[in-house]
Amino acid sequence: MKRVYANEKWCLGCHLCEYYCAYANSGKSDMVKALRGKKIYPRIRVEGDDKITYAVSCRHCSDPLCVKSCITGALHIEDGVVCIDRDRCVGCLTCILVCPYGAVVRGEGGVVQKCELCLKNAVGSPACVLGCPNQALVFEER
Repeated sequence: MKRVYANEKWCLGCHLCEYYCAYANSGKSDMVKALRGKKIYPRIRVEGDDKITYAVSCRHCSDPLCVKSCITGALHIEDGVVCIDRDRCVGCLTCILVCPYGAVVRGEGGVVQKCELCLKNAVGSPACVLGCPNQALVFEER
């Protein structure tokens, strides 16, 4: 299965992947209207320090602890991708505690969110990968 991989040697720490992710998941057709003056809720985030930066996103584990820990069944697997049913999430945040990669985060409205590889967006490929100016993010099978 294809996943998003980060190459920290090429990451500039520009955070553009976060903005493209937030825009792709906003449901709006204009980036400025979707993001200007608003708190963004990306499903990927850039971590690091002045020496090294890298993007953190869901690894879509084959046996995900987040899915096992979800008390409502909001987290589930669709075609190998760990997905969230936002209507079922009660915001208990247990999945955030058990994710070993820190890929599940609190989203808008208190429910959790995580990368779903832009499967539900019209983008076709993960927006973070398409928007990375230095090609530090790749969407491939390994």
